[in-house]
Amino acid sequence: MRVGVYVDGFNLYYGGKSQLRNAAGWKWLDLRAMAGRYAKWQGSVVARVVYCTARVNDASDPGQTQRQGFYLRALLEAGSVDVLEEGYYSSWAAESAMVNERAGTRSPTVLADPQRHLSWHSRLPVRRASNGGALLATVRKREEKGSDVNVATHLLVDVLTRAVDAAIVISNDSDLALPIRIAREHVPVGVLNPSSKPLAGALKGQPDDGVGRHWWKRLSSDDWLECQLPDRVRGISKPAGW
Repeated sequence: MRVGVYVDGFNLYYGGKSQLRNAAGWKWLDLRAMAGRYAKWQGSVVARVVYCTARVNDASDPGQTQRQGFYLRALLEAGSVDVLEEGYYSSWAAESAMVNERAGTRSPTVLADPQRHLSWHSRLPVRRASNGGALLATVRKREEKGSDVNVATHLLVDVLTRAVDAAIVISNDSDLALPIRIAREHVPVGVLNPSSKPLAGALKGQPDDGVGRHWWKRLSSDDWLECQLPDRVRGISKPAGW
């Protein structure tokens, strides 16, 4: 059984950060080896690994771009991926209202009194909004685009052209719900959640949907730590701290 593996690179990376936090030794990940741990349908062989990501271009950390470049080259040289599909990455400065709640809270309160809250913001470029209301800070926003669409496209093309007999999707992005649901009508599909958060509800289903034999699992910290490329891959060295 030929298994295709479709990886949302940024989703996997941030999932690793959420699980391993500040630990070292997990970023030089061997994607084919990790997928092989889960491709357990009878007669399975990981025949195709598609890695969808974007090259970072953060001017505040040019070394990050270089380190990522080493990793992408190592993946290809080691045969850990068959297809490297790139979206794009944007980084820009923008003004945002300062709030007194942690990121992710549902109803943060906008700061109106700068004198009460600026002690730890003293290094931030801030100004009062023109209407005299919120206190605004200039922050750097970063956004990756295209990986979810690229995962969906490769998954459906490979399934519908019968290039694979089963599929594994590594992501916890609910935007992939529809292509995964369609794929389940044709081949068994496994979904690997890389995040410490619960699996997105939209990605769930029943094991016997469509052709059946589907499953849903979460990657463990051991998967990252034990599925690593060699420290040196055809002259490409693992970056320090990876």
